[in-house]
Amino acid sequence: MTTFNQWHEADSITFHSETNVYFSDCASNKLLSLNALLKLTSDFAVQDYAQQGITRDVLSANSFAILVSRLSFRFHTLPSENQRITIITWEEKPEPLQFRRAYELVAQDGTALISGISSWLLVDPKARRILPLNRFTLRKPNDIQKPHNCMEAQKIILPESMEAIDQRTIRYSDIDANGHVNNARYGAFIMDSLPAQYREKTFTDFRINFSKEALLGQMLNIFAHFDDDAKKITLAGKTEDGNSFESELYYK
Repeated sequence: MTTFNQWHEADSITFHSETNVYFSDCASNKLLSLNALLKLTSDFAVQDYAQQGITRDVLSANSFAILVSRLSFRFHTLPSENQRITIITWEEKPEPLQFRRAYELVAQDGTALISGISSWLLVDPKARRILPLNRFTLRKPNDIQKPHNCMEAQKIILPESMEAIDQRTIRYSDIDANGHVNNARYGAFIMDSLPAQYREKTFTDFRINFSKEALLGQMLNIFAHFDDDAKKITLAGKTEDGNSFESELYYK
């Protein structure tokens, strides 16, 4: 029987979770899909907190939700179907208004597969407003900072000229228990919107900013700018309420 382990290192900060890359986690090239990566890293951030006794029920009871705001990943070698991997994640010294969380996805022999850094907001889920981090007293904040082999998760500046490339209605299956589109779904939205010749590129880096939640029934219009010289695709998703996300994909 195959077993997968979860554990914290002796520092009680660095969390390891073993898993397998299943068939449904992969795109048509049999490599880990972008939406599966976003789902896995988000889920294991939740597991890290849960192992510390801070479950989603505990957060809710204290009128808290922690929502991802920005993500940046570098793809060294994408994991493939049936590959056993370990996701390593830890929180770092927070920014003034955002938690910071780093990721390393590694193969069984320790080879780096994906490196990432992310920012998260503390919000009141009922009032739908951002809270100052000093309100979060369920655990002591970390003060560690490590180098990351990826781009920084920063604000993404959109080019002036962008073309409409796709639109989709937000459906019931896109919505999570926070009442808006789950962050992992944006990975699928982005890849679905790309012209075929760009979906087949070998991507090296991905960044996304979540600007405003997209809600059930809204129309999400996706715009893009293709810079073939810089080997960079800039995308934005907009609803009637404004920008929902901004994103960048870099390729070889």
